Amino acid sequence: MKIGVGSGILVCIPQRSALLSRKFEPLKNELHQKDLLPPTKSILMDTKRSALLVATVGSFLTPFMSSSINIALPSLGKEFAMDAVLLSWVNTSYLLSAAVFLVPFGRIADIYGRKKVFTYGIIIYTVSSLLSGVSPSAYFLLFFRILQGMGGSMIFGTAVAILTSVFSAHERGKVIGINVAAIYSGLSLGPFLGGFLTQQLGWRSIFLINVPFGLIVIALIALKLPGEWAGSPGEKFDIPGSLIYSITLIAIIYGISLLPSRTALVLILPGILGILMFVTWETKIDTPVVNMNLFSKNRVFTFSSLTALINYSATFAVTFLMSLYLQYLQGFTPQTTGIILVCQPVVMVLFSPFAGRLSDRIEPRIIASFGMALTTFALFTFTLLDETTSIPAIIIRLALLGTGLAFFSSPNTNAIMSSVEKKMYGIASAMVATMRSIGQMISMGTAMVVIASYMGRVDITPEYYPLFLESAQTAFLVFAGLCCCGVFVSLVRGSVRRE
Repeated sequence: MKIGVGSGILVCIPQRSALLSRKFEPLKNELHQKDLLPPTKSILMDTKRSALLVATVGSFLTPFMSSSINIALPSLGKEFAMDAVLLSWVNTSYLLSAAVFLVPFGRIADIYGRKKVFTYGIIIYTVSSLLSGVSPSAYFLLFFRILQGMGGSMIFGTAVAILTSVFSAHERGKVIGINVAAIYSGLSLGPFLGGFLTQQLGWRSIFLINVPFGLIVIALIALKLPGEWAGSPGEKFDIPGSLIYSITLIAIIYGISLLPSRTALVLILPGILGILMFVTWETKIDTPVVNMNLFSKNRVFTFSSLTALINYSATFAVTFLMSLYLQYLQGFTPQTTGIILVCQPVVMVLFSPFAGRLSDRIEPRIIASFGMALTTFALFTFTLLDETTSIPAIIIRLALLGTGLAFFSSPNTNAIMSSVEKKMYGIASAMVATMRSIGQMISMGTAMVVIASYMGRVDITPEYYPLFLESAQTAFLVFAGLCCCGVFVSLVRGSVRRE
């Protein structure tokens, strides 16, 4: 029987340490190493620190890759002679693969062990990064990116679950805040390091730099992270339900990526029917991949997940729109644009741990709702942008948005993880990441629909600048309205139960 920590399962054997004299201390240490005695306080603290370090580094790597590869796309496309559509799949293939595998691997982690799935995820991610860095063609690269997305889903689907398993209910907000800060650190450092590596060493170095970090995490797990956390050992894995879920999600997410074309509707509508089929199937079996009681009987989990979906749907495309605005209408270089835009994730990194700790003391619903309200106000200020808006005014808007997102993300994740039973930590963690992935695609799809309705499918040339500005203002207004609805959804979620 494995040793769990914090919220995990401890071995219930009578404490023998008081009966052992000093001369038996080596035997006592050996028993601890073999999991035959309950862990001492020092062992618990060491495990907590190791779990936090492993989860933090793992959570940094995947967003770092996602943000840094965008800078390398022109160089990559030139080497492999990839057209715009094929080039877009360098990112889309990764995002789609990660979204599809998140929930199934979250369930597998609950059954077979969260540390085990996280470890395999890091291994797959590291190997696929190496293979992507030495890819001989575009199609090999896309295949390895799919593998990388699979590994990324195993990391994201279990990182928060491991932290929730190790740390007590009153410590989770703090460590989840640190984890969220790691994610935003990856997003903010990606463009800087990605641009530097691409210019100095070529685009392949962006993939290869992940390899040593992956090996470090694997070594830390093997040497410093004892025990295992499996909330539902012995239960069966729902293969049919997982297939229905995966096919449905592929149809919906790929359809969203094709908006506003008619083909998108051909995929999205069957995907919606697939959701109904999935829910029907899951309610009929004993061990579903997603327990529908999480949504039907857990108000906090349902509304917190919906709030996360709304938040990501309203904010992810902001960076995309602002990047175009700064480069086309303001005339800045890509490097200067990156410097301006980085202030948002930097602010998020600074405030996320504080917001997480605050949610340990104050009801997470209140903190997250405040963050959503602040995000709504920030998005509304973006609707007032024009060709003459000053750089300080833009930076203030981005910093305000970053502050709102920081006060929302950590407390909301804390609310989700604190609202479920221990055996469902893996699937709950995966659901958080799934809401993020789907929300990101919805956000980009919404921006594309708005831009296409104003400009059509044309290049952004000076004659279209006024139309682009108008479309961006409209998109920000739509996002602000969506976030405003999210404030009310966040407020009605109810209070989390504290252990």
